[in-house]
Amino acid sequence: MLKTTRIAWAVNCVLLATSASAVVSSQAFAEEAQAKDVERIAVTGSRIQRQDMETASPVTVISADAIRAEGFTSVDQMLQAQTSMAGAAVGSSTNNGADGVAQVDLRGMGAERTLVLLNGRRMVNSGSGADSAVDLNSIPVAMIARVEILKDGASAVYGSDAIAGVVNIITKKDFEGFQFDFNGSGTDKGDGESGELSMLYGFNTDNGGNYTFGAAYSERRGVIQADRDWTEAGYSSFIPTGSLEGMVKDANGNWVDRNTGYDFTQDSWYQTPAKRYSLFANMTQELGDDLLLTGDILYTKRKSDQQMAAQPADIMLGVCGEEGIDAARCITLDGDMIAAGIAPDDTGRVNYRRRTTDVGPRIYNQDTDTLRASLGLQGSLDINTGMTWDLSYTYGKNKAETWVENSINAVKMENSVYNNLDSWLSGQPLTQDIINDIGFTERNDGGNEQHVVAGVLSGELFDLSAGAVGFAIGAEYRYDSGYYNPDPVIVAGEGTAAQQDPTDGNYDVFSIYQEVSVPFTEKLTGEFALRFDDYSTFGKASTWKVGLTYEATDDLMLRTVAATGFRAPNVAELFGGNTGSYDYLDDPWGNEQDPQILVNYTSDPDLKPEESESYTAGLVYSPSYIDGLSLTLDYWRFRVTNAITRLDAQKGLVDCHAGILSACETFKITDEGDLSNFTNPLTNVGSQNTSGIDFNLAYNFEALNLDWKINNDLTYLLEFEQDNVAYEGTSDGNFGGYAKVRNNFSIQAGQADWSLMYYNRFIGETEWLGDRDETVDSVLYHNVVATYFINDGVTVSLGVKNLTDEEPSYVPNGSDGGTIPEVFDTIGRQIYGGLTMKF
Repeated sequence: MLKTTRIAWAVNCVLLATSASAVVSSQAFAEEAQAKDVERIAVTGSRIQRQDMETASPVTVISADAIRAEGFTSVDQMLQAQTSMAGAAVGSSTNNGADGVAQVDLRGMGAERTLVLLNGRRMVNSGSGADSAVDLNSIPVAMIARVEILKDGASAVYGSDAIAGVVNIITKKDFEGFQFDFNGSGTDKGDGESGELSMLYGFNTDNGGNYTFGAAYSERRGVIQADRDWTEAGYSSFIPTGSLEGMVKDANGNWVDRNTGYDFTQDSWYQTPAKRYSLFANMTQELGDDLLLTGDILYTKRKSDQQMAAQPADIMLGVCGEEGIDAARCITLDGDMIAAGIAPDDTGRVNYRRRTTDVGPRIYNQDTDTLRASLGLQGSLDINTGMTWDLSYTYGKNKAETWVENSINAVKMENSVYNNLDSWLSGQPLTQDIINDIGFTERNDGGNEQHVVAGVLSGELFDLSAGAVGFAIGAEYRYDSGYYNPDPVIVAGEGTAAQQDPTDGNYDVFSIYQEVSVPFTEKLTGEFALRFDDYSTFGKASTWKVGLTYEATDDLMLRTVAATGFRAPNVAELFGGNTGSYDYLDDPWGNEQDPQILVNYTSDPDLKPEESESYTAGLVYSPSYIDGLSLTLDYWRFRVTNAITRLDAQKGLVDCHAGILSACETFKITDEGDLSNFTNPLTNVGSQNTSGIDFNLAYNFEALNLDWKINNDLTYLLEFEQDNVAYEGTSDGNFGGYAKVRNNFSIQAGQADWSLMYYNRFIGETEWLGDRDETVDSVLYHNVVATYFINDGVTVSLGVKNLTDEEPSYVPNGSDGGTIPEVFDTIGRQIYGGLTMKF
């Protein structure tokens, strides 16, 4: 349970007092209240309707035009290019372990700590089943009107998951006419083509309604790692000819040390293929003078695949004559083997490894369906008081079927080795009969479901001398469930892939929240929020927020927000079964030669929520003496305690090797580095501490008979510490990139019918986390795009990404190809273009 501090208690008193006064005072002030001429709008981070976008919280708004201009055909690509992102969020460049999912990682604090909304309401988690975050692939770019990124904690407003901030995707609505869009791209090396075709149609009705419909199809083709000359070969000790205790047969049939590995980059993607089909609609319909019915629906089917090197098979074979070995299931070591030094271990077994290229590369396929629908009814209690109410129901469901072609049944393979020893040790290709016997297609299924019922009352309580006191009070019920069923062969632990158990579970939560906006003076405004949540799993939680804005001058506004937050454990964390993961680790005992070591991941139904504190302070400066110029500068800080995390497995290996028994017990390491039961459990012992500075400059002006737009976003990372390890200024294949400096700059010039824009993206120099003396180079990507408005209805654009074909920075333990594809561009120069037609 989250504790309510004295500040929270004070906020509660303010909110309760002002909310209660709404009941008593609204009628008294009704006669004095005047209908507002300025439309009140919803702003991400608050339920209170406002007359402008300026709040105490820093919000970045990205328009649909900006998304198109930079050639983004997926939401995750656009978001991960923002300077406020860090870490290594999975997406189109993630070939291993993502199942085609695309996520956002605000501040590098983890995708599960960034809340994703669609039109201000929750989006169902989606992916391959029992997922912890939203799959952004389910939201087509074609339906986006703008994206708002709230960059401070917002649990007091939205509840769980909004620790690092909120991404609110606003869809196109109130559209009239027909619009056709085509956008495509490809590399100058003849691969990696992608394209999106979309249509939008909308119309108004005579009785105050608008109906907007859309459809989109997108396709992305793959890029093989070995097809880029900067790729570092990824050699593995698992080789196609097989090895026995690290020994192989040479051309003459002699047993010799294995002196080569297998380059798995020739079978692995840098850019993963995918197809997406989307249908969406928005509607607004007036039902009376003060009653409005709204609704939206989205359906997306994703078909995606990843490809990796053939399955590595690692089995222990019993040696005939050794104690405890079944005489019917054993191999005999001949004189040549013994002379070569091949000998059984203490259990009477020898190790056989083989990269099963005879069967074929592992091909991961996903077929996912995501449906999300929301219906809302809005009205007013009394048009003169400005009191409005909103009732809504939101439903989300995700269903997935996934499979892995060319998987290996380890039990059948072991039997085959015993029965066909000469074939397996000859170094020659396996027969088709053996291939058919040991190979199979792994089939899994999973899904997620969400129901949200919400109601909110908002408006103005009464007028103070400086203005009206705004408020919002509401309640919400949410039900979340998820499941994942691995293939029976995998559940039984009979595959060469890691063993995995099914996941199935659900929880619900009831919440109430209150917000108040108080204009203390004409210059100083306070924002207060308080929220209570009651979970069926761990119990109750409370969070609060206090924000202030101060208009120091007509040009300068100061702002600050202090807030608490929390993240409830999700279905997979609570109810997930044991899951094996091959992590990139170094074995200090030297028993494991392969860079990937099997780790058993376990969940815990007794996990408690994470708790957080956030603080932002900044300014907005728009000097009256320079028309069109605006500057924002914000300091931000987040502190997360009781974080749900897995411990540092590499540190656990090192500590156990050094004789620290508690580390050996925690990770279940026994007998001189025996990692056969190496386990990394989820616990509430984690922490995150991060802080930094955001700076934005925007300048619109006219010069040389041209309209100019200049924009610069800078994030300077002061600190990122997780579980007492400092990550700021580092890159690592396991955790991604935490560059201290990230900067995006753009300059655009144009006239009425054309525009030309140059923009660049800078990622600062870092150090390799594994050895701080190893430098990971900075990189600067250059991009250009030209847009021509043929007439009012037709627009074309042509651009180039990574104009100078910059190579990705080398990272010693890079997750793929000697680098981190989620951080650095591994595709190279891309040419893209678009066509928009409106009727």
